[in-house]
Amino acid sequence: MQMKSVRLHGVGDLQIHAEPVPVPGEGQKLVRVKAVGVCGSDLHWFSEAGIGDAQLKHPLVLGHEFAGETEDGRRVAVEPALSCGHCEFCLQGHPNLCASIIFAGHGEQDGALREYMAWSEKNLFPMPDSLTYVDGAMLEPLGVAIHSVDLGKLKAGMTVGVFGCGPIGLLIVQMVRLMGATNIIATDLLPHRVEAAKSLGAYHAVLVGKGSGLEEVRAAARGRGVDVVFEAAGEQEAVDAAFDVVRPGGKVILVGIPGNDQTSFNAGTARRKGLTIKMVRRMKHTYPRAIDLVSKGLVDVRSLVTHRFPLAQTAEAFRLAARREGLKVMIEM
Repeated sequence: MQMKSVRLHGVGDLQIHAEPVPVPGEGQKLVRVKAVGVCGSDLHWFSEAGIGDAQLKHPLVLGHEFAGETEDGRRVAVEPALSCGHCEFCLQGHPNLCASIIFAGHGEQDGALREYMAWSEKNLFPMPDSLTYVDGAMLEPLGVAIHSVDLGKLKAGMTVGVFGCGPIGLLIVQMVRLMGATNIIATDLLPHRVEAAKSLGAYHAVLVGKGSGLEEVRAAARGRGVDVVFEAAGEQEAVDAAFDVVRPGGKVILVGIPGNDQTSFNAGTARRKGLTIKMVRRMKHTYPRAIDLVSKGLVDVRSLVTHRFPLAQTAEAFRLAARREGLKVMIEM
């Protein structure tokens, strides 16, 4: 039995292949993939043929935000990270830091841009009927947002900044509002993302660019600074702005992935302010919480999906996403 898959062969080079349907191994289930989201990290692979220290060594199937149906008819959202379960970090409750982690669509492990995928049964989470497959694919970026907000250790009444309003930034906006932040300041370079932040709960949504907008952010913080800033842009300008406006004793949570794999900050500013700086590494066991939040209508994932493509048009979907048009691009099968 054959299936269609899409493999990345080099920078901007996505090709459709006919391949055998995978055979599930021990502890695995065969999943018919129904929806796959295009993530910012996928775009690094597409535009640079790698991300960080992981580089393209063979044609790779991308895709780690996905949902599908098992052979016995279960509708499932799929956690893309397989941790070993027995190392020090796994046993301490930090499976996202597992040194042996396997991640769909990264390095040597093929991802979900194919019609069928064999994956660990423990990573399959049944979805209620109220969630579509596209909703299920959105649970992965929501999981990153949940983990990011967990790291921020928010308290009710805080002033929170979200710098970068792509899908994960917009999900963080919703999460911090749920957590009781009473002053949410969101920024982005693109007007349609600023408007989306405003519609999803930001009290102040600021269009920034080339040094502009920072005074407006300071004014929105009412002269005391921002308690916690989530940098979700992956751009040095957003990092600089975060360290500039965060209050003494505050936190900067670095969510974005920089294109050149380098992030810097002024050590004097960070030291003088006594800042806490945290890096976000994917997520850890957030799918049950994400499913509850979406099924109960507490987080809106649907309005973030602005473009849909069939598998045959994956290359076009990636080109559109790379131009930062719309918000989330989804591939459906």
